Amino acid sequence: MTKRNNKTDKKKKDFFDRVYELTAKIPRGKVTTYGHLAEACGIKSAARTVGWAMNGAKESNLPCHRVVNRNGTLTGRIHFGDIHLMEELLRSEGIEFDEEGNVNMKKHLWIPPKYKKGISAKKRSRS
Repeated sequence: MTKRNNKTDKKKKDFFDRVYELTAKIPRGKVTTYGHLAEACGIKSAARTVGWAMNGAKESNLPCHRVVNRNGTLTGRIHFGDIHLMEELLRSEGIEFDEEGNVNMKKHLWIPPKYKKGISAKKRSRS
């Protein structure tokens, strides 16, 4: 592996770690979008990369089911094994859906804070 590939891999890992840290903070009963996570992590155009990060975390205890697309559509549901599981998990948290099956974003959207390296979650929530 070349030096450039190592640097690229480290940037990808750092970005994924930021995504995971913010995903862990999504409150119960709220959702956020791939784009909001990407922007909070410093790369507004990286929504698709956030999707890759979510797919890589499906075996974790992270609340990946709380990440939806910008319209509230459950585009990640195919990665949950059962295509109904993501919706069931959200409904169990009180998330409401519209007649088209999308999350009611006006009621349930959570916009993550900008990621700040080296600041713990407790310190950030006090500010």
